[in-house]
Amino acid sequence: MPTALGSKIKALREEKKYTLEKLAELTGSSKSYIWELENKNPPRPSADKVSKIADQLGVTIEYLLDSEASITVEDAADARFYRKYQKMDSKTKEKIRSFVDLWDDDDS
Repeated sequence: MPTALGSKIKALREEKKYTLEKLAELTGSSKSYIWELENKNPPRPSADKVSKIADQLGVTIEYLLDSEASITVEDAADARFYRKYQKMDSKTKEKIRSFVDLWDDDDS
């Protein structure tokens, strides 16, 4: 029986049009490991593998592990973006803020 984790991985994988093989390749996992995550209730999925899967699917680990569905895909994508943004140098951050300001001006 699939878990919330497995259902989310499968839905996001299919949304990105990744095969089991492709996601396995991108995350350094085996096809059978991805299949088991999607279709069974593994006792303890590897935190490292779940992190790599979340990264390739564009969400956070918290989203994948949230069994109560309190985090949306959009919230997870935003959180992932912000974490990446926090690691950027100040020059890159300034460019991004300038782009956002330009978009904001268009909406006025």
